[in-house]
Amino acid sequence: MQGNERQTANYGGKIFLPPSALAKLAGLSIVYPLLFELRNADKQIHTHAGVLEFIAEEGRVYLPHWMMQTLLLEQGDLLEIKNANLPLGEFVKIQPQTPDFLDISDPKAVLENALRNFATLTQGDIIQINYNNKIYEILVLETKPSNDGISIVETDLEVDFAPPVGYVEPKPQPKDTMANKIKFEEPAAEPTKGFLAFQGDGQRLNGKAIKDETNSESSNVHDLGSGENIPAPLNLPFGKLFFGYKIIPLSNVNNEVHDQS
Repeated sequence: MQGNERQTANYGGKIFLPPSALAKLAGLSIVYPLLFELRNADKQIHTHAGVLEFIAEEGRVYLPHWMMQTLLLEQGDLLEIKNANLPLGEFVKIQPQTPDFLDISDPKAVLENALRNFATLTQGDIIQINYNNKIYEILVLETKPSNDGISIVETDLEVDFAPPVGYVEPKPQPKDTMANKIKFEEPAAEPTKGFLAFQGDGQRLNGKAIKDETNSESSNVHDLGSGENIPAPLNLPFGKLFFGYKIIPLSNVNNEVHDQS
């Protein structure tokens, strides 16, 4: 638009129409806000838009660049425009076209601010928004209650995000625990079957036969297999300590001292 360049208009969903369009609409029974269906009759492609101003030259309409790409239009092509009555949007599902969108610190707030420049959303459109001098393309995957197009003017719209195109889910990293730092491993369970070491017979160095003798010390040794008086394996959870003696509460010690006196 010569003399009326507005770069921000490229990152919205509103168009510029000539004053004659406003004059004709004023004589019709139409519903506000003004919404329009834009159709490329040759390619049988359509989308929807709002209107920004009625300041275009007669016989011309100015569209955002992304909208011309959606409709497969070149400058000077013929475009059909008619008034449309779209339902208020309740839900929209979108998909960023690059993983760079996730680098935005608060994508929800950025998208909410960008959608203020839109009056409608049409399923299948790839809209463009500008943030920090970088253009992000976003595909409209789904709209409700109508899958053809919805109005997002003064409505409570629920937005759902699909994973961006090319996004790869990061692999889960092991937790940085103290056990990992010291490379702690649980003790292996004792084997119940299989090879057992030191199961052969012994021999004396002088060549004499070993007598089947028992001494007084061996009589005090209990059979390990019997399980009598053998403490259970001390398998404590990680981080718990065992000091080897029973804790006597302080109150009991005081009572014993008084009894002795």
